[in-house]
This record gives sequence, C-alpha cells and structure tokens, in this order.
Amino acid sequence: MQVIESLKVKEKIYKEKLDNGLTVMIIPKKGIEKKYMIWGTNYGSNDSVFFVPGEEKETTVPNGVAHFLEHKLFEQENGTNSLDVLTSLGVEANAYTTNDHTAYLFECTNNFYPAMDELMNYVQHPYFTDENVEKEKGIIGQEIMMYNDYPDWKVYLNVMKAMYHNNPVKIDITGTVETIEKIDKDILYKCYNTFYNPSNMVLVVAGDFEPEKMIEEIKKRLIDKKSNGSIKRVYPEEPEEIVKEKIEEKLEVSRPMYAIGIKDVVSNNDLENKNEVIKKHIGVKMLLDIIMGRSSNLYQRLYNEGIMLNTPSGDYEFGKTYAHVLIMGQSEEPNKIYNEFKKEVENIKKNGIDENNFSRIKKMFYGMHIKEYNDIVDIAKMFLSDYFKGINSFDYIEEIENINVEYLNQLLKDVFKEDKMVISIVKN
Repeated sequence: MQVIESLKVKEKIYKEKLDNGLTVMIIPKKGIEKKYMIWGTNYGSNDSVFFVPGEEKETTVPNGVAHFLEHKLFEQENGTNSLDVLTSLGVEANAYTTNDHTAYLFECTNNFYPAMDELMNYVQHPYFTDENVEKEKGIIGQEIMMYNDYPDWKVYLNVMKAMYHNNPVKIDITGTVETIEKIDKDILYKCYNTFYNPSNMVLVVAGDFEPEKMIEEIKKRLIDKKSNGSIKRVYPEEPEEIVKEKIEEKLEVSRPMYAIGIKDVVSNNDLENKNEVIKKHIGVKMLLDIIMGRSSNLYQRLYNEGIMLNTPSGDYEFGKTYAHVLIMGQSEEPNKIYNEFKKEVENIKKNGIDENNFSRIKKMFYGMHIKEYNDIVDIAKMFLSDYFKGINSFDYIEEIENINVEYLNQLLKDVFKEDKMVISIVKN
C-alpha cells in the first residue's frame, strides 16, 4: 500500500491497486463520525466513440448512454431499487455523471457496512431488460425536457456551443430525446462491460477507518472480475477558433443570466506535465479573482452602478481534449459586463498585476485549499475527480507556492485572448 502524505495539510492518503486493477484510496479521519464512500468509473458523456479492448472495430454509441447507465444501475433483478434500500438505511445516497466520469456514493454516520454492501452489490450487478430500458427512456426524456427549461443549464450549454465546433463537451450529458431512443439493453451491457471494469475504476473511502482493514472489507465484496486492458477513446479534431462570439436565448427568468467563456488550447505538454496543469488551474482562478472578484476594481465599480448584483462564479474547466475559462452570473446588463470585462483584461495586461493585491489573493487561496480538507465529502470527491485527470490532489497546495506575479502576467496574455472570448445570455 502506497502512503501519500501532505505535511502542509497534515493529511495522508492510503492508495492500493488491487490485483483486478481497481485503485482504492482510503482517507483516514480520526474521531470523525461521518463516513463517506464514492465509487467512480472513468466513463462520461464525452466517451461515445471507443475501441473495446480486444476489438479492432470502432464502437459508436448514442449520446447520453453514460447518464442512462447511471440511472439504470440502481434497478435490481429482485425488483428493488438500491437508492430506496440505501435511503431506508438512513444514509444519503446519490450518483452523478460528468463529461469524463460517473460516480456512485453515500454518506452516513450509522449503517456504513450495510450501505457499503448495497453500493458495491448494485454497481457490480447490472440488470437491463427490454422492458426496464424502455420505461427509463420515458423518465429520462422528461428529465431532458425539464432541463431544457432550466435557464442556468441552458446558458451553460450555449456557452459551450459558442466555443466548441466538434468537441463532445458541448453536448448535453443527458443526451437528447432522439438519441436516448436509440439506446437498448445491448448497448448498455456493452458500455458497462467496457467501462465498468475494475481497471477503469477508483473507489475512495473517507472516515475513521484503519486503511488495511478497509482494504480487506472492500476485497471481500468484489466479484471475480479481471482487468480488461486499456480502452482507446476516439475524439473529433477541434479547431482552436471559437464558433461564434455570442448566443442569446429567451426563457422565463427573473433577471438575465450570462456565461462568459474563454476557449483555451490543450497542449501535449499540458497532458504530460500534470504540475503545469495544476499551476495553470490555480493561476486562472487567481486571475479571475483579480479581474472581477468581490474586492476587484471592476466588481466594485459595476456593483456601485447597479450592474453587478452578485459576485459571478468563475473557474477553469479542463479535460484531456478541452480547456476553458468559465464565468457565470446574473445582471440586467450582461453585455455591459462582458465589454467591461474585456476592457479590464486589456487594462491589466497593459499595467501588470499589483504585487500587494497578488500577495493578498495568494494567501486567500492557500487558506481556501487548506479549508477543503475539513470535509470528508470534499476530499473524497476531489481525489476521485483529480485521479481521472492523472492528478494528485495534494499537489494543488504545493503548486500555490510556485505561482508569482510574473507567471500570472504571462498566463493572462496566453489564455485571456479576446478572439477566444464568447458570451451566452438567457433573458426574457
């Protein structure tokens, strides 16, 4: 068992790759009552074209299969629904699908091992029939139509469509009513058998546990399944240019919503040098705080003018084939915010970043990352998500030390390019 330690946050992760290829990470938290388990597979909505290990022919499946599978795994052959079983145990259970992974989870203070029995049972025992797949199409179809009316989801999808020509990151994770109609039990079993192999999965447990004992408990509940080798995924070529600068759509909203996107380039160096990826992620988030965070000149000015009504959220989202800056918020004048944002970026490029402001934000980011380790749910989800990106989560706290003003000034020029900026607006 490998022990990974961060002296800065005083935490240890116990990591072991089992004989069947499953990676297990145990995060011991002495004296904590809450317990958390999350089991994820490196399979998300982007993975619609792939080569099954051992097959020479490419497989293409409809959009939305990963999400459909997530829904169907709860239904068991004996007629029970595992989500109901977990709820009856008094635990909080859920599942989710992203662009690059799917995860099943629960948190509790009591009944951890019965809940563990149920989660590890249903994830390993799919049950798909023509009848239950057809029934699920109606349920997910309603979910898709419901999301189509959600302005915050629509403004997000539209900013992706404005940035990306071909990359599947622009496609709705749930698929469409038309694409899910093409899903059948054979497609579900093929995708399950390909991607739900232990060698493509990671299991994270956090709480007051002895790592060695927990590893043994996990092994006892694993079915006999061998590693099936690496899966080759196929993604379309993506031009560096954006599709269009602006997409505007009308929906019922109390106040217009906006999403500003900046398309970035994923280089081979980024894929190979994970510390650079981490450094860039932190650096972009720092820049967003400098440009339009609550204490920034831009925010204060627009707030006083009644244009910026709340602090917009900002992040740097990235995967193997995509990367972009994303800013989301609400305003009666989203176009004004967009134009002022572009002006402020150019102003900071010209004048450089203030050293005192940088020092303050760097300290704030350090404190935020330390605080993340207080909650076992945050830690476990973070390690699982970062694992699928090839990243050790502890490295974030280390890389903050390596960021300076010179790096941020260069990053601002390299990433925050006006010809890569887009805006999506949803308003009445």
